Amino acid sequence: MTTTSAPATAGGSKARVGVQRFGTFLSGMIMPNIPALIAWGIFTAFFIGVGFTPNADLATIVGPFIHYLLPLLIAYTGGSIVYGIRGGVVASIATMGAIAGSDLLIAQVNATLPADNQLGQVHMFIGAMIMAPLSAYTMKWLDSLWEGKIRAGFEMLVNMFSAGIWGFAMAIVGFYPVAWLVNGLMQILSNGVNWLIELNLLPLTSILIEPAKVLFLNNAVNHGVLTPLGIQQASENGSSILFLLEANPGPGVGLLLAFAFFGLGAARASAPGAAIIQFFGGIHEVYFPYALMKPVLILALIAGGMTGVTTNMVLGGALRAPAAPGSIIAVIAQTASGAYFAVILSVILSAAVTFVIAAVILRASRKRDLAAMAATDDAFGAAITQTEAAKGKSSDALSNLRGGAATSTGGGVEPAVMTERTISNIVFACDAGMGSSAMGASVLRNKIKKAGIEDVTVTNKAIAALDGSADLVITQNQLTDRARQKTPEAIHVSVDNFMNSPKYDEVVELVRDQHQDGA
Repeated sequence: MTTTSAPATAGGSKARVGVQRFGTFLSGMIMPNIPALIAWGIFTAFFIGVGFTPNADLATIVGPFIHYLLPLLIAYTGGSIVYGIRGGVVASIATMGAIAGSDLLIAQVNATLPADNQLGQVHMFIGAMIMAPLSAYTMKWLDSLWEGKIRAGFEMLVNMFSAGIWGFAMAIVGFYPVAWLVNGLMQILSNGVNWLIELNLLPLTSILIEPAKVLFLNNAVNHGVLTPLGIQQASENGSSILFLLEANPGPGVGLLLAFAFFGLGAARASAPGAAIIQFFGGIHEVYFPYALMKPVLILALIAGGMTGVTTNMVLGGALRAPAAPGSIIAVIAQTASGAYFAVILSVILSAAVTFVIAAVILRASRKRDLAAMAATDDAFGAAITQTEAAKGKSSDALSNLRGGAATSTGGGVEPAVMTERTISNIVFACDAGMGSSAMGASVLRNKIKKAGIEDVTVTNKAIAALDGSADLVITQNQLTDRARQKTPEAIHVSVDNFMNSPKYDEVVELVRDQHQDGA
């Protein structure tokens, strides 16, 4: 089994890890509240004036839901990530100040504008994402100042009043500078998006979005920019095309189908299953390794993404609320009334374009890939032999790996690293801790169960939630550096693909050996 890739020392790697960490924090605030966004989408779908079953009474829920509840949920979640319930409460108080400050600012501006040109409410999603960590971190710092210095019997009094007073102070901060900042930022971003739409340049966003996705930077783009802007548009127009820029499953399934027909080795064998998981399960991370193993394929993803965006622009495709996960089922469920043809066609065309371009690239490089695979086989076999030498004995798992070397991906498996640490808690970690890591954990859990090993737990978490309790952490290659920083004392295993990695058998073999030896 291989341990982590080299630490991120290059400036580019450090920058990527930093953006990934930022995106993970944003995702940690947004993803747990996706059910609330879905509920809001259902309310708008049925009860607003253009909904399926208009109801003026129930439609009154829509406005307060998006203007107050959703930002406060995001604030509480973000604050609790930083500093537990205490951080969540203070963050919610502070965000309420930002909401009220924004409303007052809009009212003052509208007082100077004609009735037909007035501004709508700005929903404080970005405000919540700013106020939550700011409030929680400062509350945590303040608590550290008098920790251990409070007289016995006064702890509750100090804790309650300090949180209330600091929440009051942060609400004023939210009311003035943050509300003004976010309103101005939202105006700039909205004008930029409208400018791209008016000039028919919105498809160019795929040039940034598609490469960002395969580098696991999608959360920073999606939750930091597209979701807040999309919700703002949806609250005003009933739907937004921005929800489809990143969530469209077409490019990913097109790439995986190209591998299923024209790929080689394990990539070809695993692509059909990956396509089903990506398209219907909405776990886009499963296609990232396929693109990374041949980066020129990102051009196919960009072309497919641009095709989907263009189709939706021309035909009016849009969603009422974010589609999370990015499954075709979630996309259709959130599709705006009257936009089904456009959205479905955009998915089909984006998949088709990506498939054709990726197929051409894979066919053109087939001879070179076959030669590289042959060279990889020798290196892989040598690595297995070295692994067995390190273990001091052969094993069925490693023998099977040698027999299946021709189907290995990612250049083979490096020699195993033996450890004195008893492995009883294995954690799969990914950005959000929900999609790809849950799938990988399920695969390994089944392998461990079949091996007859009972006292080893296999779970999945977000990298940000790693707490040092894991004995062995499994991550995708691009995320290993961040996982190592969170749990440097654990064994770290990097895999190319959570679905089907030969390293899982090595992990099972190591755990089995420990149990047989009574470690």
